[in-house]
Amino acid sequence: MNRSDKHSQSSFTLGATSSLALGALFISLAAPIVKATQVDPNIAAVFRMFFGALALLLLMLGQSRWRSGWQHGWSSSALIAFFFALDLWFWHRSIHWIGPGLATLLANFQVFLLPIAGFVLQSERPGPRFIGGLTLAALGLSLLFGLSWSEFSSINRWGVIYGLLTAMAYSAYILSLRYFQSKPNAPAAAARLFQVCVWCAALLALSTWDIRQEYLTISTQDWLLLAALGVVCQVFGWLLITRGLPGVAAAIAGLLLLLQPALSLGWDFLFFGLSLGMWQLLGVVLALLGIYIGSVRLAGK
Repeated sequence: MNRSDKHSQSSFTLGATSSLALGALFISLAAPIVKATQVDPNIAAVFRMFFGALALLLLMLGQSRWRSGWQHGWSSSALIAFFFALDLWFWHRSIHWIGPGLATLLANFQVFLLPIAGFVLQSERPGPRFIGGLTLAALGLSLLFGLSWSEFSSINRWGVIYGLLTAMAYSAYILSLRYFQSKPNAPAAAARLFQVCVWCAALLALSTWDIRQEYLTISTQDWLLLAALGVVCQVFGWLLITRGLPGVAAAIAGLLLLLQPALSLGWDFLFFGLSLGMWQLLGVVLALLGIYIGSVRLAGK
């Protein structure tokens, strides 16, 4: 490889790394934004999808390759959206009940559920790295919540349970998305995401029918936060991550993706007064380390 080739490769890697890091930063803001809004968790999810769909529509109008096949796949996108709607339904409540940092940490346990699903559905045998990561994460989870479980309020316990259910729903979302995107004539990734956002907004709006009057009382500040949630976190964050992943080594990708739960915990400390004891902090470190090992495996696929 000559000097110009090395320079081009280095520039490509640096650009991919920056893209991945910025994407992780953007999505780390999602949970704090949900916590900061003064709206119902489901209404926040509705407008996350609504503003996300609008942003994707504008991007698709500007790039013909992004809207390729958008007319097709709506029925399969409805199933994908169902799982993502469940994800947001559980996650937004977990955010309000145990805070954005811990709720995001629990949601990231999906990195273990996907390989388990691969083993059950396709007989993909997990390796020792996966077993080690899962063991560390489980130990971290027991230190973080198990030692003080009896002291938790009912709402805190449900927050933990909903955080883990978020991981399950998100895993189902990823598996269904992968499955349908592997089909011939599947729509472009941006077009698929647009379809999912539209379906997801509709499904979540149905779940807010009994509190529909709250739509009329959303403040200007909350409108701005919800727009940022949909555009910055839902669209730009994941577009940057999707763009950056192919150009980064698996170990670096796993480390950069770990920025999302780590930064979410940091925002929780800074803005919402998260306080953890020594054993709980150790549990966070072990859980993050286990998630990193799981992220490396997934990023390397």
